[in-house]
Amino acid sequence: MTGNTARWALAPLEDGGALLAPLAADGRAAGPAVREPDLAEAVRARPGVARWVWRSTAETYPRLRAAGVRVERCYDIEAAEQLLLGHEGRLGEPRSAAAAWARLRRAPVPSDPPPRSAEPGSQSSLFEPRAGSDVPFEGLLAVYAEQQRRHDLAEHPGRMRLLTAAESAGMLVAGDLHAAGLPWRADLHRDVLDELLGERYAGGGEPRRLAELADAVSAAFGHRVRPDLPAEVVKAFARAGVRIKSTRRWELEKIDHPAVGPLIEYKKLYRIWTANGWAWLQDWVREGRFRPEYQPGGTVTGRWTTNGGGALQIPRVLRRAVVADDGWRLVVADAAQMEPRVLAAISRDPGLMEASGHTGDLYTALSDRGFAGDRSRAKIALLGAIYGQTSGDGLKNLAALRRRFPRAVAYVDDAAHAGEEGRLVRTWLGRTSPRPAGAPEDDEAGIPQDDAPAGPSPAGSTARAWGRFTRNFVVQGSAAEWALLMLAALRGALAGMRAELVFFQHDEVIVHCPAEEAEAVAKAVQAAADTAGTTAFGPTPVRFAFTTAVVERYSDAK
Repeated sequence: MTGNTARWALAPLEDGGALLAPLAADGRAAGPAVREPDLAEAVRARPGVARWVWRSTAETYPRLRAAGVRVERCYDIEAAEQLLLGHEGRLGEPRSAAAAWARLRRAPVPSDPPPRSAEPGSQSSLFEPRAGSDVPFEGLLAVYAEQQRRHDLAEHPGRMRLLTAAESAGMLVAGDLHAAGLPWRADLHRDVLDELLGERYAGGGEPRRLAELADAVSAAFGHRVRPDLPAEVVKAFARAGVRIKSTRRWELEKIDHPAVGPLIEYKKLYRIWTANGWAWLQDWVREGRFRPEYQPGGTVTGRWTTNGGGALQIPRVLRRAVVADDGWRLVVADAAQMEPRVLAAISRDPGLMEASGHTGDLYTALSDRGFAGDRSRAKIALLGAIYGQTSGDGLKNLAALRRRFPRAVAYVDDAAHAGEEGRLVRTWLGRTSPRPAGAPEDDEAGIPQDDAPAGPSPAGSTARAWGRFTRNFVVQGSAAEWALLMLAALRGALAGMRAELVFFQHDEVIVHCPAEEAEAVAKAVQAAADTAGTTAFGPTPVRFAFTTAVVERYSDAK
């Protein structure tokens, strides 16, 4: 049976089959539900389907990938529910399909199931049934239709629909990343560990180099101190007449004491040992691949997280272990000054858009326009405006930035004021910030306009802190949306190649491809960046530039 309908709803069954139904434009069923004995074959038999609608990509797509089926587009009902709840000022309410179905029926709303724990080196956790998957098929169809109505009620319905589509596309990319895996040489990883940490002792204790550094720290204090216990280190410094609040590196580096050097080195190596040591290698690398479980939208700003494995925090020294297969290459692409360029696009500041209208260094362009050629001052000013560093020299730099780029600074200022007043703040496409504790629930959402009523504000430093968060939220969240659209465009461009997306974090993407495809992949990355900019923000002069390197080892990219 060949599908010729734009959208089909799909629900996998425990016996390996699936329930399916064609959908009308309003989201309602356009025909009777059909039962197919094999999930993968049901999808293969409908190549004309433009978008598959299902409860959860994490539940459905791994099964299809394992059967060799690649889906071009989907609509993730649970991801959409999370976005819609946030837009309605209800972030934190249960977002499962079961909860949405209960709300629609005015029935008791079940809590969301606890997050699953990823199983190192295995895909089995992806196939575990989840609580809430027993929603009847007609319930899924009703929830989807209701979500279409709720999209129409959004502040900017078109943008909100694009956000939901982008988030769903990100779920597919995450599934592809897990299936492909990042090439990882276990032997080179072990070499790095041996080089940095020395040999391991029997019994699972600290390796030789850490033991030596711990002894050096104790010798510097004149008594036994465990450097892995911050409270003990703070107490030891106090006994030596040095008062510190924490053992963070920036605070330790201010101290003139013989324990500082070995302590900083110990902390650096201790993190590698505990986070990416021999145990991590045994748990997470199988058959030459590291396969973390990515979670799109894992943070309130829309940035990704991972469920175990720490893929978004790979130490630079271990990038030597990420090596392309023989005859293949890694195309490593970094987005250059992504968040400032996003601010230019969403604020529509003419000067900042002009400065962002090329692929060269943005901060140099800014320095030539408003900071007498001082690149570092221009960078500090722009990042200070985005992140809320507005005191001392930052305040002077911000004043200069405001004179030259008033609309850009006003945009983040308005977002900060909205946060201070306890209002909801939205990204460009409509992802909505959570509310600060104690904020009213009937205020107007979005960045306040001149005639918007000001609601009660959270008190004192809490309000200022929330304002700093919302100041950055509108930029970082909009940047995350651009990144989703870039990944979706790149995924589509690679569909006809052997190349595979294997890594993504915030503003960096890695594609593993045959050497002969590397040039085409590099061009596809920049084309995807351009497409994402236009799709997200409309026609603007802003260019989203990538610094791209074609290498055999990840460590050679920088």
